[in-house]
Amino acid sequence: MRFSIRHETTYHYGTRVQYSIQQLRQTPSNTPSQFVIRWNIDAPNKLAHSYDTYGNVLHTLVLTRPHQSIRLVVDGEIDTVALQDGRLQEGPGRIPLPHFTCQTRLTLPDAALTEMAVQAGPLVNPEQLVNLARKIGERVEYRTGITAVTSTASEALALGNGVCQDHAHLMLALCRARGLPARYVSGYVDVGEVSDAASHAWVDVWLEDAGWVAVDVSHACFASEKYCRVAVGRDYESAAPVRGMRVGGGEEELEVTVAVDLLVNQ
Repeated sequence: MRFSIRHETTYHYGTRVQYSIQQLRQTPSNTPSQFVIRWNIDAPNKLAHSYDTYGNVLHTLVLTRPHQSIRLVVDGEIDTVALQDGRLQEGPGRIPLPHFTCQTRLTLPDAALTEMAVQAGPLVNPEQLVNLARKIGERVEYRTGITAVTSTASEALALGNGVCQDHAHLMLALCRARGLPARYVSGYVDVGEVSDAASHAWVDVWLEDAGWVAVDVSHACFASEKYCRVAVGRDYESAAPVRGMRVGGGEEELEVTVAVDLLVNQ
């Protein structure tokens, strides 16, 4: 499938910012499941290109002149292929698998999550991972405005509400509690008319007999040809599309629009 993707992010500040630095993980890489046809990030200054620990493309934006807004526009096209049972057909990767069994601040389980992990049943094939995603959806309803990017998996479970990021963190917490390597994925998905879900998060889980299996926890399905992978990490904090700091600025307002359009259904 071929998609066009456009992602606009604008920060407005109450007063002038004297200095700001932003790290952008908004550029996908070529993998066995996707090919980048074209990709561009329009930013208010030159972007320094590098790679982070997980191999994600990393751009750094530094602004040293006073400003009251920052506008970032991502625009590109990508080809994707269907995955059988979500299997990525990739090896373990550059990071040792045990790294992805370690809980983080956002995935550390409490008693309720630990009990849920114990009761999850066998997790040895891809379909059982999708079944676990369904159980997460039954416990945590998709609802915006309840959690924040700093919310933990345990907090989302207690609230019974959350978004794709929370669902992903819950899946990570449960799989890691069972000793399964699992990593957070950020990217885009073609969801038709539901435009607010185009920017998305899901997980990869390593199974001994299947390798990395991509699972969309929020939709309880495999993340296959409708998905554009951009960054991976142990949780949101290591795969966030934009992270940064600033000096000055006062209150901040954020505007985000994302459009994913199907161009060719191969």
